[in-house]
Amino acid sequence: MAKQPPIFPNVQGFLHGGDYNPDQWLAYPDVLERDMELMREAKWNVVSLGIFSWVSLEPEEGVFTFDWLDEAVERLTNAGVRILLATPSGARPAWMSAKYPEVLRVAPDGRRNLHGGRHNHCYTSPVYREKVRIINQKLAERYAHHPGVIGWHVSNEYGGECHCPLCQQAFREWLKRKYQTLDALNHAWWTPFWSHTYTDWSQIESPMPHGEMSIHGLNLDWKRFVTHQTVDFCRHEMAPLKEVNPKLPVTTNFMGTYPGLNYWRFRDVLDIISWDSYPRWHTHETLEPEAVHTAMVHDLNRSILKKPFLLMESTPSVTNWQAVSKQKRPGVHTLVSLQAVAHGADSVQYFQWRKSRGSCEKFHGAVVDHVGHANTRVFRDVQAVGEMLERLAPVAGAEVQADAAVIFDWENRWALEDAKGPRNVGLHYEETVVRHYAALWRMGVPMDVIDEEQPLDGYKLVVAPMLYMVRPGVAERMKAFVEAGGTLVLTYWSGIVDENDLVFLGGFPGPLRELAGVWAEEIDALYDGERVPVSAAQGNPLGLAGRYEARELCEVIHLEGAEPIALYDGEYYAGMPAATVHRVGNGTVYYVAARLDQGFMNEFFSRVADQVQLRRALDAELPDGVSAMVRSGDGVEYVFLMNFTPAPREVKLDGKTYTPLFGEAPNAGMVRLSGYGVSVLERPAL
Repeated sequence: MAKQPPIFPNVQGFLHGGDYNPDQWLAYPDVLERDMELMREAKWNVVSLGIFSWVSLEPEEGVFTFDWLDEAVERLTNAGVRILLATPSGARPAWMSAKYPEVLRVAPDGRRNLHGGRHNHCYTSPVYREKVRIINQKLAERYAHHPGVIGWHVSNEYGGECHCPLCQQAFREWLKRKYQTLDALNHAWWTPFWSHTYTDWSQIESPMPHGEMSIHGLNLDWKRFVTHQTVDFCRHEMAPLKEVNPKLPVTTNFMGTYPGLNYWRFRDVLDIISWDSYPRWHTHETLEPEAVHTAMVHDLNRSILKKPFLLMESTPSVTNWQAVSKQKRPGVHTLVSLQAVAHGADSVQYFQWRKSRGSCEKFHGAVVDHVGHANTRVFRDVQAVGEMLERLAPVAGAEVQADAAVIFDWENRWALEDAKGPRNVGLHYEETVVRHYAALWRMGVPMDVIDEEQPLDGYKLVVAPMLYMVRPGVAERMKAFVEAGGTLVLTYWSGIVDENDLVFLGGFPGPLRELAGVWAEEIDALYDGERVPVSAAQGNPLGLAGRYEARELCEVIHLEGAEPIALYDGEYYAGMPAATVHRVGNGTVYYVAARLDQGFMNEFFSRVADQVQLRRALDAELPDGVSAMVRSGDGVEYVFLMNFTPAPREVKLDGKTYTPLFGEAPNAGMVRLSGYGVSVLERPAL
């Protein structure tokens, strides 16, 4: 497998840098001069420049002041620092809000917001769109061909929704295009319930707490519309940039699993995927719980375009907005930076370069503290990561080859979390996906994280936890995947509703029923703290032999061609299947009918991984808390061994020939990882 070409054609190796806001320091020229010297010391080679800088670029309507930005671009370029130039649409100037109040968002309660905050603007507003077009066009005309500018950073962390009259009308037009007729909409939304049938398009309003929120189809389509409108606004932002220089790539920074937008809808718009990573490190005895979730989100972002992504923001030390802003312990910054690289990032970037002197993020972590010099632990940590990335430059562009995929689907989550039952205290969709992912992560299995609409060919194993909503074509793709020899894992509370959130008739799991070989008669919701014992079925084909516990959700299923691999040992469904296997064509479908403990998950997925011969980063058992990941390209594989515990760990290698690139070198077929330690090894590809 060949490496991917560099994300930016004129940049070799990794990017190391982050947000730089010289406009906040224009009254301090000595600070700006010192920045270039410190950036060299920190091994920075890239900045995101101009985020939230609109008022510094256009202090009055139609009056543009680019002198400070010209100076910053030249200073950075001369210092060898490349530039991702930002468009400033994330926060508009006060003069715009005062003169054009329509640009301000309307909240769900119907009140128009006052000026303030960020992303407090209407994506539908023609005025706002025109003002964005003007400023973006001027930026493009001035900088799109500058040798120091390598790409565009559009806006910042898109998010939020607007309920103004303009958005209401745009929503109705979107619905008209989708449904064509009110009869079709009323059927899809099941509006005869509570006599909510619409007789005119003008009667439809967005979900509001003092209005309509009980029509699940309306709630679902509103979320889809918000994503549509945001993506359309992103396209609008990009248009003048691409007109001036179509070759300059464009990205925007995502926010992990942010529930407000379906990031897969940006797939055909952006040239590069990037995201901002802010886990709550040190909330547990080890870093493992946060590391698992963070790894999954790295894999998700890599999977959107199936190529390396950018870690656009992280903190070199602390946030200032979490409940407890705890400092990273020694070694952790290098570890978690390399985790991003291991999962496919070709950059490590931070918010921010220098701590602000005032306002709401003045205590957010930064490379340069208020003291203003390099003699701090955090600065040295950042410097060490920069040196490490220089040593690992050959890894950039290498890909992650995944035999397994886990489905995490935004629209499925929207519908499931609005289901009103069986557990309104929490169905925990995201947590459930993470638990399935974790079982394979602990074995060092590289995975893609995809939504339910993606192709499945090329995978050996696909895991689809709680696939409550099954959209058109999904069941057919899954059937073809299994018949061709693939292995599919389904769970309880799957195949319940269609794309309109209408319940499937004829028995659950709906269109997946024949494929799973089971009929789900009902689901029992347990109170917090309740447990139902489960044991492996005698002689089951996976060879499971343990006793387990189910919590929160237990589905009562009947066999329709499948055979049991685990049985309930309690409640009125004692003796009935808690997990099954069904042979279909050349493949296999497993159905896990209850939320079983991690002991079951680990044992189950270990047997399945062996059965389908999943590729692992290291053909050896990993100690608790140690993760392994591999990137491949040009005949070489790069293996990352990461210890997310504070205690030393020893990892036994698998007999292949390894060359150390970073961290501890192998000794007698072992690698010793210090607490929070990491090692990167190179080996020939098979």
